[in-house]
Amino acid sequence: MHPPNNPPAVKLENGPDYRENYANSVQLRASLWDFLLMFGTLRQQTQEAVLIQNFQGVYLSPQQAKALLNVLSTNVQQYEATFGEIRLEPQGDSKLVQ
Repeated sequence: MHPPNNPPAVKLENGPDYRENYANSVQLRASLWDFLLMFGTLRQQTQEAVLIQNFQGVYLSPQQAKALLNVLSTNVQQYEATFGEIRLEPQGDSKLVQ
């Protein structure tokens, strides 16, 4: 099968359950068939306790996960070229993985 000469027009539409939220925590679970990204907010409750409240889980196929990796990588590089290096805070000896 040959690819079409003209790619189809893509229309983006938000569904009725579409929401935008802020996440400062993303956790990842991987299996043979898919990746699960769990988005949430992290709150330092005390010096010794952190609460992560997840609000959305999104399953991706391995192909979509790799495509997301490429898109994020390209966009982070462009952001850093414009605004400077994004520095990650040191994690110390915390056992919390994000």
